[in-house]
Amino acid sequence: MIRNTLEAIQGINIYPIISLAIFFISFTLMLIWVMKADKKFIKKMSEMPLE
Repeated sequence: MIRNTLEAIQGINIYPIISLAIFFISFTLMLIWVMKADKKFIKKMSEMPLE
């Protein structure tokens, strides 16, 4: 029943593509940030819960 309802909506097939693009872009940006981040900052942040 739900599948039939979703298939009846015009333009619904674009939403999975948009969500995949948002995920891919955010994952890529986070990966770039981690690679460029200052190692001292990462070490300081990783030690914070232990203080």
